This record gives sequence, structure tokens and C-alpha cells, in this order.
Amino acid sequence: MEARSAYVHIPFCRHRCGYCNFTLVAGRDRWIGRFLRSLATELALLKTPRPIDTLFLGGGTPTHLSTAQLDDLLNLLDHWLPRREHAEFSVEANPTDLMDEQKHAVLRHHGVTRLSLGVQSFQPRKLRLLERDHQASEVKKVVDLLRPWIASLSMDLIFGTPEESLEEWRSDLDQALELSVDHLSTYGLTFEKGTSFWTRRSRGDLAELDEDSAADCYEFTIDRLTEHQFQHYEVSNFAQPGHRCRHNEVYWSGQPFFGFGPGAASYTGTQRDVNHRSTFQYFKLIESLGHGVGESERLTNLDRAKERLVIGLRRLDGWNLLQFEKECGVSVDDLVGARLDRLVEMGYLIRTNKTLKLSRSGLLISDSLWSELLES
Repeated sequence: MEARSAYVHIPFCRHRCGYCNFTLVAGRDRWIGRFLRSLATELALLKTPRPIDTLFLGGGTPTHLSTAQLDDLLNLLDHWLPRREHAEFSVEANPTDLMDEQKHAVLRHHGVTRLSLGVQSFQPRKLRLLERDHQASEVKKVVDLLRPWIASLSMDLIFGTPEESLEEWRSDLDQALELSVDHLSTYGLTFEKGTSFWTRRSRGDLAELDEDSAADCYEFTIDRLTEHQFQHYEVSNFAQPGHRCRHNEVYWSGQPFFGFGPGAASYTGTQRDVNHRSTFQYFKLIESLGHGVGESERLTNLDRAKERLVIGLRRLDGWNLLQFEKECGVSVDDLVGARLDRLVEMGYLIRTNKTLKLSRSGLLISDSLWSELLES
């Protein structure tokens, strides 16, 4: 299949937050010009412009670029990745960056339809803990600036921070709801190796919230948002009708996609190419070899089927079993075997004659279920 979606990774941030293990560089703005030149080289590998249905700019923080740099970036993407009619164009943004109304003008001029704000919290204590550089009042001002022109507004929120109470999390959700956002992505805080939070935990400076309290926050999220007509359509994602992230649904449905920039992955349906995670090494590869690929993987039919099963089960609708067999060439039973029956018996998966999906209890431990299914 021909890819009709593209992800572009912008690796620059003002500061690396203590919980973040994404591919990014902080305090290296002098590299932005070199990045734009490298990206232009990588995009030229397409040979000809490729019209697409979804384009997603992530990071890092795409809006950390200056207004002129952002305009240069979007001009480049307009040429190589023109959007088809009714395409979705998403950009991740830091609230502080969008206090600059000139950046709004650039984003609007280039046809951005969807903004994803990295809010994480409205609580002063949590914002300090998470090392965020904005205040709740700034988020509200930015939303007021966005509302006249943006078609879809999403926010990221983090729960399960050290010492967090359910009331604190309730307040975060309620403040997001008061702003009438169209989409919410809610993530439990994780301590990733290589982050400063990981180091602080090992020293005893930070303690994880206990599993039961974190689970309470997640279950409260499901109940609270569905009460407000949000559709819980993926493990961590909730949307008002008509506002699901179409780009992410490309991933979850196993469709091919392009990836550009440090750490970005491209997928053809049978092969995955991943650019080098180091921004500096990405530059060197582009400048010496003309591409930034750090590793490639040719997927066997079995590997592909397992991945499709797991990624598809992240969707709340799960899998139509006949559709899975048609697309992957193997039945779920033949692929997973007795482990599937055990997970159904334990109540983590719900199986009917036609479908397979996560149960409520399965949602709470989904990360551990994936490894169970992949190892089968």
C-alpha cells in the first residue's frame, strides 16, 4: 500500500522535562538551521511530492521554532507533503509558545487543522514537579486565541504523579472540560530509564504513586469523560464525536506511513525504517549518506500479525476476528493459542463470536498484556 500519512519529528525544546525520554535536544537552537537543511535533504528522497491525508508534527516541541523558522519548515512540508482535501494537519505545541500571536498566523496560513497542547496539568504543584514552564492562566489565554480558527483542539494531561490525590486529578480534568477541548490524551506518569526522574527515584528523591491510586485516577478519567460525551476510543485517548486523531488511527490500524526527522519511523506494511535517535548522528548520516536511517527491520508475516493484534487491541473497539484473519492471514487462535483463552478467563479480554477487545480490567494492565501476547 502507498503511504498517505506522514510524521515529522522536530527535536527542539527549551528544556527537557524530568519525565521525558523522547528524542529531543534542549539548548541547541543553533542547530535548527542545520536541521531544516537535513530535513530538506531527507524529504527530497521522495523524488516527487506525495499528497497525504494526515500530517503530524511532533517532538520535541515544533512551536519552539521561531516564527520565521516555523514558516520555513511549513513551506518545505507544503511542497513535499501537500495535503489532500479534508486532510488532518496536527501540530504539537507548548502553551507558552502560543502566547505569540504571529505563530498563530503562520500555523493558520499553512492550513493546520489540529493543535495538541502539552498542558500536562493545571495544578501549580504538579507543574513545578513536572518542570513545565507555563501556568494555568496562560493555557486559558492560548485557548481563547486558538478557538476562532482551529478546527480541533487536543490537550495532553498526566496523572499518577508522586503524592497526587484523586481530587487533584479531578481538578485537572474539570479545568480541561471547562475549556471545551475536543480531544484529551491522558497518560499515567512513568519513570523511564535515562530520565532525571528515573535517577531521582533511584536516589529516593521521588516516590511513584501507588498502583491502586493511579488506577483510581484512570478509572475516574473514563467515567468523568464519558459522562461529558467523550468517546473513549483508545487506551489513553478520548474524543468528542468527529474529533478522533485520524493520524494516530493510521498507526493503530496498521496502515503505512512516512517518518522524517531524528528518531522518526517509516512503515511500508512489511518493513520498518527508523532514523537515528541522536539529532547530531541524524545530521551526520544525512550529510554523509543522504538519509538518516539508523536501523531497518523486515517484518515476517508472523511478526506483522502479532504487532497488528497488539496495536489494534489498543482501540476500544478491538478486533473483528474475521477481519483480522483476512488482513493478517492467520487466526487469532492460531497466533496466540492457549494464552488467549487464559486472558479471556481472567477477565482481561472480552471475546464474542465475532470480536475481541479489552475489558475494563484489561485496560488497567494493558501494557503487561502486550508483552504476554507478543511472546506467545
